Amino acid sequence: MHLDVLDLRQFYYRTRLGRVAQKSIRDQVQTLWPEAKGQTVAGFGFAVPLLRPYLADARRVIALMPAEQGVMPWPQGAANVSVLCEEHLWPVPTGMVDKLVCLHGLESSENPGAVLDEAARVLGPGGRLLIVVPNRAGLWARRDATPFGFGRPYSLGQIEAQLKRHDFVPERHAAALYAPPSHQKFWLRSAEMIDRVGRRVSTYYAAGVLLVEATKQATQPTRTGLAERVRRPLQVLEGSPQPAGVSGRGGA
Repeated sequence: MHLDVLDLRQFYYRTRLGRVAQKSIRDQVQTLWPEAKGQTVAGFGFAVPLLRPYLADARRVIALMPAEQGVMPWPQGAANVSVLCEEHLWPVPTGMVDKLVCLHGLESSENPGAVLDEAARVLGPGGRLLIVVPNRAGLWARRDATPFGFGRPYSLGQIEAQLKRHDFVPERHAAALYAPPSHQKFWLRSAEMIDRVGRRVSTYYAAGVLLVEATKQATQPTRTGLAERVRRPLQVLEGSPQPAGVSGRGGA
């Protein structure tokens, strides 16, 4: 079940904990994708907190928001780039997107397979998908005081297996949100330091969210019967009548 867009906006833009979460995840996204100059960058779900760094240099930025969640204009004070869409039918031409990030889109979907199929459709050659999901082993998935406490949390193995089932190849992974999901001032002030320590101690076990980067699997077109024809090259006289006394195998 998708959260309402107003609740997501309230969390990320009106609370200190939401701003902490936004910075922690966005820092990891930028580590994986430092730039997107001249590229088309899209986000599905509520990915707008992660898209802002690409507005200046990307050729195009598109924020796809599912109808079950609702849509809001974004970015504030500039030309709107957000659009309402169906989970399994995005108003984006096939092969148009270079980078696609999904935040609050997969774990809350009733049909995550359809989301991944649509992601594969819109990504062009060499395109990259970055999935951000609640970590099943983390604290954030256990509290419904944040958006990460809703929907289906994943382990690293589970999200990688799901990607592979839909013709994606997992390439890299990262993690974020090592600080507890608390509104207390001590934890909010310490969140950045805890993130740094957490990344040194554990790659993902203690983190609140997992980030998995994947590429589309390149499939080679098949030509039925070609291999068999190569293994058994055609003989010009194969099957034709042989003169009396002549062996088809030749020799003495």
